[in-house]
Amino acid sequence: MKRMVSALMTATLIAIPITPAFALTNHDTVKEKAQELASKIVSDYDVSGLQYAIMDHGSIVLSDSAGVYDKATKSPITKDTMFGIGSVSKTYVSAATMMLADANKIDIDKPLTTYIKDFKMADERYKKITPRMLMNHSSGLYGSHYPNSFLFNDNDTRNKDELLVKLQSEKLKSNPGESSVYCNDGFQLLEILIERVSGLSYSEFLETYFSKPLHLTSTKTPRDSFDRDRLIKTYFPGIDQALPVENANLIGSGGLYSTAEEVVKFAEVLIGNRTDILSEKSAKAMQSHEYRKGAWVTEETNTINYGLSWDAVRLAPFSDYGITALFKGGDTFMYHAALTTLPEHDISIAVLSSGGNGVYTSTFASNILLEYTRAKGIIKEILPEKTFEAPVKVDMPSDLLAYSGLYGTVGNTVNLEIKNGEIDLPTLAFGSLPPQKYVYTGNGQFKNNDGSATISFEQPKNGKTYLKLDAYTNTPGLGQTVLVNYEYQKLDSNPLNQSTKTVWEHRNGKNYYPLDEKITSMRYLLKALEVKNISVDINHGYASGTKIVDMNKAVNVVDIPITNGRDAFDLNFYNVDGTEHLMIDGQSYISEDAIQPIYEGNSSICIIPSTGRAVWYKINEKSANRVMTVETPASGGFAVYDAKGMAVNFSKASNNHSVVLPEGGMIVFGGNKGDVFKINLKNK
Repeated sequence: MKRMVSALMTATLIAIPITPAFALTNHDTVKEKAQELASKIVSDYDVSGLQYAIMDHGSIVLSDSAGVYDKATKSPITKDTMFGIGSVSKTYVSAATMMLADANKIDIDKPLTTYIKDFKMADERYKKITPRMLMNHSSGLYGSHYPNSFLFNDNDTRNKDELLVKLQSEKLKSNPGESSVYCNDGFQLLEILIERVSGLSYSEFLETYFSKPLHLTSTKTPRDSFDRDRLIKTYFPGIDQALPVENANLIGSGGLYSTAEEVVKFAEVLIGNRTDILSEKSAKAMQSHEYRKGAWVTEETNTINYGLSWDAVRLAPFSDYGITALFKGGDTFMYHAALTTLPEHDISIAVLSSGGNGVYTSTFASNILLEYTRAKGIIKEILPEKTFEAPVKVDMPSDLLAYSGLYGTVGNTVNLEIKNGEIDLPTLAFGSLPPQKYVYTGNGQFKNNDGSATISFEQPKNGKTYLKLDAYTNTPGLGQTVLVNYEYQKLDSNPLNQSTKTVWEHRNGKNYYPLDEKITSMRYLLKALEVKNISVDINHGYASGTKIVDMNKAVNVVDIPITNGRDAFDLNFYNVDGTEHLMIDGQSYISEDAIQPIYEGNSSICIIPSTGRAVWYKINEKSANRVMTVETPASGGFAVYDAKGMAVNFSKASNNHSVVLPEGGMIVFGGNKGDVFKINLKNK
């Protein structure tokens, strides 16, 4: 989601007693490698703090950290320092669901409507969705309702409270069970299911059935009462002090806090070692190869192959050693987490961080776990990284020319042309591979200039055509990652009549600004996450990756398994008093055409309307380069952005109420209805 400011500091590491299980290994080698790699991540990859722990046969054998708890005081991270664990939380809500199945209170293969009576959608197929499909990402739901979910010092539950209502007007992107693509909403629905069936709040359920029997004192939700000072501090570029506490209020899908030691303790439940909590049968069921049931890439060596809540149940590179490894990663705005476990060997590692991104935590986990298995004698040696050679171009069969044409993914479309055995492709692999040329090398494959990435065209069992990527990418100093993924889906052209073309051409390149997002939202740190820019492919009849239906509606047609089809949306335009608005996922946005410049006089006020919606202003040449100071109510706040959309100041994060206004930028005020902001402008 973001890049954190680089933190150059000496790693602070915590010595621990060596348990008998660890004594069997060359523990100095493992500990030293972990220290070295953790220090590199902190020094080179914008991570302010990293915490990790290994459990072996029920004993914590390594518990350490790098970086600091607080940059201001340089105080160290301890084993009790808490982090957000993001989507690792999905394993908790799934284990809770399986516990209800153990108790015969639910059947994970019965329709979800059996347990959530008011779950309805504008698509009759919703009646076929089961709890299993929520856990293996095959429900067909669009993906994620993010608005008002990541909030500063605010545990408002509106995101979950509104989910069922929002789903009532939505359709599915695929038949339930047909293909698996990452979906956060499914795990929020599981949270609701657990509450409906158990009669407890989800936080109470976790405390009663997980924390108490496992003696977890640091595993909490945003709804729990606990000392927030135990959470590691988080930081953002341009803001000197630590940020307020992040609450990820999508609790079932990503809202838990914990420590590395407590995450590996919970892993004992997931691998079947705590049958007093979860049956071995249910733990095994969570490890099943669910990804094979629907449309999926044919390769088995991958970092993604879904089980029930697990991102991988056959994680590479462990699969190269004949070892079964389970993996779940997690990311919020500021926190990242990785849990990797070897169920056949009763070994687990958890890695948590503040800053950076999830690639670093997952790569660290794999590297150190491989070193640990080598030191224990489980593997003889660590295999060298894959090497590649520059491709040799060969003549391409003419029938491959048929794969030229329009392709789409969530948010955009591209026109791909295969010519003379070559194809130019945009950025792939979540930005890891830059735009480049791929040349034909035989067997239906095209390779990039160093041979590390291969693309081909494939039709899985759902009958759709995809551009498939098989790539090895490197993070300098951390190692190699393999990813096999469907990147783009072939689409049909969608000719438009002239009147529809005219309306959509007017929207091309325009921004639409959010009205319903709370001012406590962390999403205001990154305006790009909030503002919707409409990109219209008028010749093919698409807008921001959606298929234009009429003058005011465009719908998702992307159904890409694994990851690239996640978080789909429809576009619905409507008018209020002659002003164009956009509705996405039940949230309203206002056209940039309707936003006025902020008053250039010395004094003015802004009042939040009775709707409670945010108020936006443009910064023109008359107000630019002047100092704006705002008297802000306690419930209110404001953010200022430059012409490129970068946050210059966000008062809820910085607690700074004075800022120089950048020309061509934007201002947003938010708070409770009736809140009054007193604005003063003066020359520098």
